[in-house]
Amino acid sequence: MKANDIRNLSTVEIETQVNELKDELFNLRFQLATGQLDNPMRIREVRKDIARAKTILRERELGIG
Repeated sequence: MKANDIRNLSTVEIETQVNELKDELFNLRFQLATGQLDNPMRIREVRKDIARAKTILRERELGIG
C-alpha cells in the first residue's frame, strides 16, 4: 500500500488497517515456522506497510502533513 493511499484514509481506518496487517503478519510468521509459507517476501512487505501506516498516524498526532 502506498503512502498516498494511506493518507486518503481516516485515522480510524488506518488504525483498523494496522490491526489487520498485524494479524496477517502473525499468520505469515506462523506459516514460516510450519514450513507452509509460499512467498517469504510478503513478510517484509507487510512490515513496511505497518511502518508506513504508523508513521502517518504519528504525523497526524504531531500536526505534520
